[in-house]
Amino acid sequence: MTATAAPVLRRYAESVAAAHDELTRLDQASGDGDFGDNLRSGLTRVLAELDRPGAELDRPGAAHGFDVAGRVFLDEVGGTSGPLFGLLFTELARALDENPDGGWARGTAAGLAAIQRVGEAEVGDRTLVDALAPAAAELERGTGFAAAARAAAEGARATADLRARRGRASYVGERARGLPDPGAMGVALLFEALAATKDPGFSAGLC
Repeated sequence: MTATAAPVLRRYAESVAAAHDELTRLDQASGDGDFGDNLRSGLTRVLAELDRPGAELDRPGAAHGFDVAGRVFLDEVGGTSGPLFGLLFTELARALDENPDGGWARGTAAGLAAIQRVGEAEVGDRTLVDALAPAAAELERGTGFAAAARAAAEGARATADLRARRGRASYVGERARGLPDPGAMGVALLFEALAATKDPGFSAGLC
């Protein structure tokens, strides 16, 4: 199950750019409306650093890319979701450093645990955890990247039927009912990028 981080992030950035308007629309219904901007701009900064001459020599290996993404999202990306995605990227980088083959499962699980420690969200609270937890479970079962991507997408879509119990969306009542959580969609796009990078035959198209 080896796949390096940088190509995944490049594919992810493309997907987020394509889904930007939809992510913005979803966040306008449940938050400040800046999620699409924050995610896109954060990934743009990450890619700019990865494309810096000699950047690949700074930290070679499977984790290269997620280490940069973790720092950028923790330090430079605003909104509630920026630091949460930063935690996920940081844990993925750490796990891939230790085990390039099995690090995806371990890093995703560690990222989920870190996010839940900070945000105290559980599955069913209508947050990014609803997409991340099922993806982590599939990776831990060893069912592969495509299964993790499908599980994340299903979890993200299911948030449309949930009432938010965490985050800013919890203050808008029923206004966001019928629309999926933007953070969960952002996580699902990440795992779609991972599956598509590993398996060119994987069919993406969540947003």
